[in-house]
Order: sequence, then structure tokens, then C-alpha cells
Amino acid sequence: MQIVETTNEGLKRGYTITIPAAAIAERVEGEITKIAPQVRMPGFRPGKVPANLVRKMHGPAIHQEALNTSIREAMDKLVADKQLRLAVQPAVNLGEGYAEGQDAELTVSLEVLPTIAAPTLDGLQLEKLVVPVTDAQVDEAVQRIAAGAKSFVDAKKGKKAENGDQLVIDFVGKLGDEAFEGGSAEDTAIELGAGRFIPGFEEQLVGAKAGEERQIKVTFPADYPAANLAGQEATFDITVKAVKVAGETKIDDDFAKNLGLESLEQLQGLLRGQLEQETAGLTRTQMKRQLLDILAAGHDFEVPPSMVEAEFEQIWQQLTQEAAGEADPAAALAEIEAEKDDYRRIAERRVRLGLLLSEIGQANGVEVTQQEMSMLLQQAAQQYRPEDRQRFVDYIRSEPLAAAQLRAPLYEDKVVDFLFDKAAVTERTVTKEELQAAIEAEEGKTGEGHVHGPDCGYDHGDKPAAKKKAPAKKKAAEPVAEEAAPASDEVKPAKKAPAKKKAAEAEAPAAEAEAAPAPKKKAPAKKKAEA
Repeated sequence: MQIVETTNEGLKRGYTITIPAAAIAERVEGEITKIAPQVRMPGFRPGKVPANLVRKMHGPAIHQEALNTSIREAMDKLVADKQLRLAVQPAVNLGEGYAEGQDAELTVSLEVLPTIAAPTLDGLQLEKLVVPVTDAQVDEAVQRIAAGAKSFVDAKKGKKAENGDQLVIDFVGKLGDEAFEGGSAEDTAIELGAGRFIPGFEEQLVGAKAGEERQIKVTFPADYPAANLAGQEATFDITVKAVKVAGETKIDDDFAKNLGLESLEQLQGLLRGQLEQETAGLTRTQMKRQLLDILAAGHDFEVPPSMVEAEFEQIWQQLTQEAAGEADPAAALAEIEAEKDDYRRIAERRVRLGLLLSEIGQANGVEVTQQEMSMLLQQAAQQYRPEDRQRFVDYIRSEPLAAAQLRAPLYEDKVVDFLFDKAAVTERTVTKEELQAAIEAEEGKTGEGHVHGPDCGYDHGDKPAAKKKAPAKKKAAEPVAEEAAPASDEVKPAKKAPAKKKAAEAEAPAAEAEAAPAPKKKAPAKKKAEA
């Protein structure tokens, strides 16, 4: 076998590999000798079929397998002999004129990972913005739960409904003189002033009394989900069956027990812990961005173009999807087109930061243990339907790229935690608003990075900051929808509060390798109302 280097420019490499015809033929003969005893053919005893007949029957398939095996071995030898650290899957081409009995001439083009000097971690300084949780914040959280858990009792006879009161109504919706599908309901509870129905619906019921009949007119929003109703004027014939007022909710131990807790003190403790965890998540986000900005500023090395392109394509795909969902898709697309070069620079920075974090982790023995990987796998499997979970586990275990995608975010967090431990950290007490402002101030940069190792196909990192979009208008609730039940998420185990989303929040494979399809995730269950 002969290997000749043809290209050595930056991180790009090119080679020609010649596999002698004799080596391929020897492999073919060996395979024929191996399978001949297993071949069955009429007129011959088992194991006695002549080799020339075996070759005639199975020769093309055996030759193809021998050629493929020879190419794989040649690539393994190339990587080992040249000590290549591949950035992406190499492109391997066999000459079009190749035929059995000829030498196999391979043309190989690939990109290698850059050599990165392990950075010195001495002198790394970070500022940690700390938000203390006050008693007033805890009390406010308790009050929100109490407000969501309020009950209604019948009002005095003849009372006119006010905002904050609840009506029980029957209604029939019409376009012109015809009732429209889904526009009628009976015994529907509606809290006036809650804003859960389309604009103008609740407002026109203020002052209504039990037993009263009213006809109101409303115009459905232009972005209403039902196309036949969007922007249409409709009338609703309404019968008010009852007027109810909010009962008093006393915040005490009994209130906490109704939520499944032992005491008000326990509820307050849970809420304090949740608020602390939420602000801790924001603090970590701000520290991580600060850390990555420091690393980015101190390192500027060449990165594999194909990794940058793959990263950019994922960013661009999400941006164009977001633009398609805007009120004016053409204008939104034109806006991101004007910033296309900025997003390409962001993709390059993300890859560079990822490679740097990977180098730091490897140089300092940071690793994801088998136990941690097993826990990750089991947690991820819970996102799928029970009947698909084992198939998902088997898929991850059989696909190195998929396993790398699953492992990468935890590895990145462990590298970041390692750097936090090495840094000199000074704390400063701020308000939550100041902390959020500090996070948003980083949007003008490029945010977080991602660990791109040689086997990594995952990217969950930085969220490129494009021009801020105006917040989307809140969609009005359907007039036939059930009243939204008050939720008490605050008494659930807290999750880390996500940082504010930016324009492109892409998860992109770093290598141009196609993974097998994973099992479909189960549909999310409807959220149950908490007491």
C-alpha cells in the first residue's frame, strides 16, 4: 500500500492511497476459501462445491466486500501513520474507471483539528453576581399561589358582576345568523378581567346579573388560530346563569396542607429554595458568558472550515424557520440576510471556543464517568414513550455520534465548573433586575460555547445575538376554551431558570456524519392544575 500526501494547507490535508490489486485478490481468495464449506449447490455434497463455482456465484459480492474492507484498513493506517486528529469524516473517492483486477486508487481529502496549546489558568478572575432572596419575595410567591387557588361562592341575589367576579354562562357564537362550529358551550365559568377570552368578550359582561341574557359583538384577532374566524366579527348570545365572588383565602397551615404540605413554614421554605435556585441559574449563566468571553479574547487559532460551515448551517436553518413564522416572513428573512456574515463569525467563534474547552478538559483529566453517562441515558429515555425507551437506549449505545451528542453538554458543564474552581472569584450583591441586565448586556457578544471534540456531534452552546425582535403579541384565548385552572408551579421542584432566548438557539452536529433516526418522543402530557 502506498500513501502520498498531495495537500497540506492549514488544516486541510489531501492524500492518494494505492491499494495493490494483489492485496485485494488475496483477500477475495481468503474469503472464498472461508465460505466454500458453507455453500450448498445441487449435485455437490456439502462443503465440496469447487472454488471456481463459488467465485462464479458470489464473486462480485465477495470482491465488493473485500474492497470495502481494504479501504477501511487503508484509512485506519493513514490516520495512524500520519497521527491525524480528524475534524470531520474524510471524503474518500475511488476512481470511476476502477475494475476488478486493477489497483485501487483512492483520493482522500480531510480536515484535522488544530494543535492548541493548553492555556495557562493562572490569573483567571471572575465576578459572581449574587441575588439574595428576601422574605418579601417569598411572601409574594405565597400570595401568587393563594391568588391562583382562590375559590368562588355565590354572590348576593341581584349583584352586578365586576372584574374579579366569576360568571357561569351558556353561549352561542354566530357569524352573521349562522352558529359556527365550536362556538357554543354550556355552564362555562369565566373570571372577568382575567383576559382568558378574546378581547372585548369579558369586558362586555361587566355589570351582568344572574338570569340576564345578553348579546355581545367581538372581532376575532387577525392571528386567531382558526382561519375561518381570524379577523371576523361575531356575535355571542349569552345567558348568565350565576354570578360568583371570590372567597377569602386564608394563608395559614391549613392552606399549605391543602397543597399537600405539612405547614406554611414548609411551603415558604420550598419557595425560598426555588427562588434561590432560579437566581443561582442566572448567576451561573452570567459567569459562564464572562468566562467564555475571557477565553475567546485570549485565543485566536485556525478552526476547521467544515466544522464552521456545519455550525453555521444549523444556525441559519433555525433563523430561517423563525423568520417563516413571523407576521412578515419576507421582511424577517431580509433582516437576517443582512446579518449573515455576523452569524458566520458567530459560528466560527462557537467552534473555536468548543475546541478550546475540549483541550482544557482533556489536559486536566475532566471526564464524564460511566455512571454519569448511564444516568444521562436513563433521563433522556424518559422523554420517549414507554414502548420506545429501550429502543432509544440501544440506539445511543450503538451510535458513537449520538452518544457524543448526549454526553457533550454534561462534559461542557464539567469543564466550566473546573474553570470556576480554578478562577479567583469575587462576589457582588445585586438585584435580580441588575443580574438580568448583565446577562442581556452579553447579547452583543456571542454568548456560550460548546465542547467540540473529535468525536462530538453536539452543539447546544452559545445563542447568537441578532437584532432584538419585538415581543410577539399575546394570542387571545379562544372564547370557547375552558377557564385556565390556576397552576402552582412554585411548589414544584425548581428547575434552573433559562437565560433569555436569543435569535438563533441552534443545536448543530459538528461533524458531517449522518446518524440513524432515533425513536419518536412521546407527546407531552397536558399540564395538570395544582391545588
